[in-house]
Amino acid sequence: MATIFIIEDDIYLQKLYNKILNTSGHQVVGIANNGDEGVKMYESFFVKPDIIIMDHRMPIKNGIEATKEILKISNHSKIIFASADNSVKNLALSIGAIKFIEKPFSMVKFLKIIENVL
Repeated sequence: MATIFIIEDDIYLQKLYNKILNTSGHQVVGIANNGDEGVKMYESFFVKPDIIIMDHRMPIKNGIEATKEILKISNHSKIIFASADNSVKNLALSIGAIKFIEKPFSMVKFLKIIENVL
């Protein structure tokens, strides 16, 4: 079981990730609606989550900016970038995301990536 923090602005995907992850035995410890909120919430966690699911295109602060800030707080953070914008894949991985998954993707693939990251 992993503790997982979701940073995603799409409410439908927030609910889907939450349901799939909880059903699979993982614990969602928080959901942020944009990168700025995500960084602030991450800072406030006494115990940091095992994995962060990070979207890219979000209001206020995008996933690349949020990833950079989170990795400054804790460079051990395991960030899985989940985005429909494949053009940011190399950048996301080069700044420290450990995996990139292109939307849309199957939930089976999503869960397999999470298991491999643990």
